Amino acid sequence: MPTHRGSCHCGAIRYEVDGELDDLDVCNCSICVRSAYIHWGVEPEHFRLLTPWSAIGTYEFGTRTAKHHFCRTCGISPFRVSRSEPGKITVNARCLEGVDPETLSVTRFDGVHWKEEMARRSS
Repeated sequence: MPTHRGSCHCGAIRYEVDGELDDLDVCNCSICVRSAYIHWGVEPEHFRLLTPWSAIGTYEFGTRTAKHHFCRTCGISPFRVSRSEPGKITVNARCLEGVDPETLSVTRFDGVHWKEEMARRSS
């Protein structure tokens, strides 16, 4: 299983994640569009945070299920916990070293119509 390294822009948040870079989603909700997030959901045991939590801020809204972690210095969100998969860590594939986001195969997720999208995906 390959290991990927990731970080925020300034490098204050650094992490490693083990796994094949697949099952990627691009969401059209307001926060994902504005932050250009490419979601890669991984099991928590495959994610290793290499920096202290003191460098990380967290933004919550709506149901407060999602935890939008961001760098307190540069503002970039390199990973989070999503509302759709709260048991996983959602890595922003755009923050992985050596990954060209233009080459990634992604699935569209209709976060604007979240309930309908979740129902569609579970059927």
